[in-house]
Amino acid sequence: MIGARRRESPAQTALARVEARLGLSSSGLAVAGFAVLGWIAARALGGRALFLLVYVSVLLLGVAWWMARRRRPVSAVRSQLPVRVREGQTVVAELTLHSRRRLTSFIVEERLDDALGPPVRVAVGTLSPERDVHHQYSLRPRRRGVHHVGPLEAEWTDPFGLARSRQPLLERAEIIVHPSTEVVLDSPTARKWEDPPVRPPVSRPWPAGFEFHGMRDYVIGDDLRRVVWRASARTGRLMVRESEQGITDRVVVLLDTDQNVHRPGEVSDTFEVAVRCAASLGAHHLQDGFSVGLEANAKRLAVDLRGPRARIPLLDELARVERDASQLRESVDRVLRVRGGVAHYLVITPRLDAQTAARLRLLIEKGSSALVAAVVWDESDPLTVRRAVEVGAQVVEVRPGAVLGTVFLRHVGAGIR
Repeated sequence: MIGARRRESPAQTALARVEARLGLSSSGLAVAGFAVLGWIAARALGGRALFLLVYVSVLLLGVAWWMARRRRPVSAVRSQLPVRVREGQTVVAELTLHSRRRLTSFIVEERLDDALGPPVRVAVGTLSPERDVHHQYSLRPRRRGVHHVGPLEAEWTDPFGLARSRQPLLERAEIIVHPSTEVVLDSPTARKWEDPPVRPPVSRPWPAGFEFHGMRDYVIGDDLRRVVWRASARTGRLMVRESEQGITDRVVVLLDTDQNVHRPGEVSDTFEVAVRCAASLGAHHLQDGFSVGLEANAKRLAVDLRGPRARIPLLDELARVERDASQLRESVDRVLRVRGGVAHYLVITPRLDAQTAARLRLLIEKGSSALVAAVVWDESDPLTVRRAVEVGAQVVEVRPGAVLGTVFLRHVGAGIR
């Protein structure tokens, strides 16, 4: 058995569709064309021998078509595939073929979505009841999304190679490819009107927080890494550091899905970096114990996710999200209508227009904090950064292909004490 992958050109793809529709191979199409031209010539010339040759060709095609379309007693098993994988993760799949009688010379094809790679074609020389056939192949998803493996089909031909048919063996399986995440920094503690800074009224001690809250006596179970040894030596008591939570424990990620502001194309690099940014920020705040919500322009994707286990549903939604015709201001309006209390808003967009900036200002003036991740590319709005600064939001400029951890460390990390 020989396994191979091949990439087909558009012309080959079109020819394959015609062959699949008629149930004939390229040789069969040639014989059918000869029969049609022969019949026309026989009608024009009145040659009995030509008619006889045409009838023989048609009979041969009919027999070949019937032989190719016979159903064979073959079954297949696909190894269990992971439901969720990461971008770039290698997945190994195995196919097992079994037959109740001896079969020879057929091809098994596993169809794959474009993001998973080209179809897998396996040429099987002999398959017998005494010995199953096994074949392994690997998948390496190139981009996030919901992709499919299969269906698995067996391709049969007649002894003359004139006809071809496909017999389904396995249904397709779904794989959710999560966007990749990076370690980023974000600190929802800033309030623009505090000068000098004072502790927010809703702040409380946070074991692994972000801003210094105070010190207290050590109790059994405290992490020794939080012991302040200098203060302990001065007071004669073992003291541990406590941090404060900040203004809120709620984070809302607003992902701009407007197709008119992202780079066009089947795969938009600006939209993909925006999704990766949303995934990284959401995972970061879930790990820190925050409640995370996710908003797209047209609808709400997730509400009040909390805890490390919530990382999976967050990434599931980001794997499925696509661009649409809605605008960012729709999600901001929805947040203004529904959300109560203060929160930390993460706005990820290539364009922050004046109307959306005015709505974001209302959120900040109510006591919330905001960070605008401005996706920068050739046609992004140059006023986005300026508008975000004017409303009092932190700004991070993100470019396609940039390392998010480095970008956020440069823009946000400098303010972390």
